[in-house]
Amino acid sequence: MNLGTPDNSGAASLEAIARDGSLFKRMAVRIPTYLTDLRENPAWLPMFVLARTMAGRRIHWLGAERARALQDTAETMFTGVDRQAVVEALRSDGLFPGLILPQAIHEEIAAFARRTPCFGNFDRRLEFMPGEHAEAEKRLGRSLLSGHYFERILDCSAALAIQKDPLLLDVARHYLGGQAKLITTRVWWSFPTGKASDADKNLASLGKYHFDLDDWRMLKFFFYLMPVDEGTGPHVYVRGSHKRRALKHQLTLLVGHPAGEVLDIYGQQSPVTLTGEAGFGFVEDPFGFHMGTVPARTPRLMMEIGFGVSKPSRRRFHGEPVIR
Repeated sequence: MNLGTPDNSGAASLEAIARDGSLFKRMAVRIPTYLTDLRENPAWLPMFVLARTMAGRRIHWLGAERARALQDTAETMFTGVDRQAVVEALRSDGLFPGLILPQAIHEEIAAFARRTPCFGNFDRRLEFMPGEHAEAEKRLGRSLLSGHYFERILDCSAALAIQKDPLLLDVARHYLGGQAKLITTRVWWSFPTGKASDADKNLASLGKYHFDLDDWRMLKFFFYLMPVDEGTGPHVYVRGSHKRRALKHQLTLLVGHPAGEVLDIYGQQSPVTLTGEAGFGFVEDPFGFHMGTVPARTPRLMMEIGFGVSKPSRRRFHGEPVIR
């Protein structure tokens, strides 16, 4: 008789209970956002249910329109980038690193971000200047893991120039199909803080591998607006995970999963940790597993331009969830 069996079974049961409790808490936080999306666009529900399955996605990809090359791509700010090479890398790996912003562009956005108040943890009630992060945590009595600008970033001309760059749309249309359109524009800080709760990390999509489920087909361009090294919370992407998905990851309601579980399935050598100087950019298929890591020393300032194939949500144009 194995005397350790009852204890191990009890520990497993407690672990399962804790995991289920965490599941319900994480879903409860998202309910206001889900209800808002459903009221605004009833077509959101079948997407939310079926787009997590490989069969549902393959069927939807059959409706991709043929893309025609844009005539104004010579006007792009991204020099030396071949659209076909980007699209081929996305199809094979789900990721293409190597988009570089002009210095004047990333410096202008960073300067705008430093002088403009942001909103902590996606909450418009938590407004503060990014340079006063530590003071804001004391004043507000809580950790501030992120600081978002929402629609304020549209007051920055350099941000608009990236958003409208013809190369981004050209890549998006040749990867997603001719229906591709702009759906998200975000700039945000991720701050080092020793007080962040798991709920704050989940809301900020930090520290846990997840895939995005905002549309049937999506493409996201990311740019570092300040240097990012291992201590600045680099972005991590699991190569190839955009085109295959374990059944357990298709049938769960959650998009976030522990690192060990993800890497056991998709390969220990598959993660790519993306570091770089200010202006470094990359594009990914966000259906692949990815995560932002929590900064250990220095705040990370990042920009996202996202494309999809469905009607853009007014809320998600700036990436804002609905908070009770």
